[in-house]
Amino acid sequence: MRLFIMVIMLVSTLVALNIDISKKEAVNGQTVLLEFEKEKNIKYLSVLLDEKKYKIFDNPCNDTKVYTLIPISYDAKPRDINLQLHYKEKKEDVHQTFNLRIKEGNYEKETLKVDEAKVHLSEKNLKIAEAQTQEAMDIYNTLTDTSYITTPFIAPINSKITSSFGKARIFNNALKGYHGGTDFRAKVGTPIGASNDGVVVLAKERFYAGGSVIIDHGRGIYTCYFHMSKFHVTKNEKIKKGQIIGLSGESGRVTGPHLHFSARVNGVQVDPMQLMTLLNDTLLHKGKIE
Repeated sequence: MRLFIMVIMLVSTLVALNIDISKKEAVNGQTVLLEFEKEKNIKYLSVLLDEKKYKIFDNPCNDTKVYTLIPISYDAKPRDINLQLHYKEKKEDVHQTFNLRIKEGNYEKETLKVDEAKVHLSEKNLKIAEAQTQEAMDIYNTLTDTSYITTPFIAPINSKITSSFGKARIFNNALKGYHGGTDFRAKVGTPIGASNDGVVVLAKERFYAGGSVIIDHGRGIYTCYFHMSKFHVTKNEKIKKGQIIGLSGESGRVTGPHLHFSARVNGVQVDPMQLMTLLNDTLLHKGKIE
């Protein structure tokens, strides 16, 4: 059986499965794309990582291949991990294991000063924030089999990036996790565009994120647009790439007006810029983000 796997970060690499790929590295907080060539009498089912299954889909731009996306958690420690491919060959279940090395990203730290009420929460605000987090996680963990994307991703705004993904966040001298997205400079009222086709699954004000829009692009891919001042879309609305979904603002926990842009893959928060580059360069074969 001819079986190939593509382990891709920012550079596309195609290797045969029978070659040792243990030295291939995946950075915590980034996404890996595994791509397999279709074969007669073979039905690809899933890839298993740490007891979580990742479904394998037909490539929307290449009828000869299938793929899955594996998000590597920001909290993942440097180590070698085993991935298990599950497929059926002539109705017989087959499991094949291969290795991937997790490498720690070289993320920086940044110190921010925000409203104290957004750092040390009252009991009331804590309950609100927890409920909103659970609502969002229920969305992110919902897998839509339909893929809405067939063209390259674009940045939501043509502006300078002021804070990249992964920086450790110290709010008012208290460590509060890491920066889960990419911040773009944007004065209040700047139009924000959808990064690709999809369906709006949330459009509302939230405690931390302020004015929030979440778009489902299908097959476990979500993009998020936070701290907005106005919405131009509503929940369950189908939208097109570049469509204006609202205006930037300074709502929620912020130090000033900007757009916070983030992404989730199969429920896991990942670097949105790396994800879009990965998809554009490999799955969509269309080059860099515009």
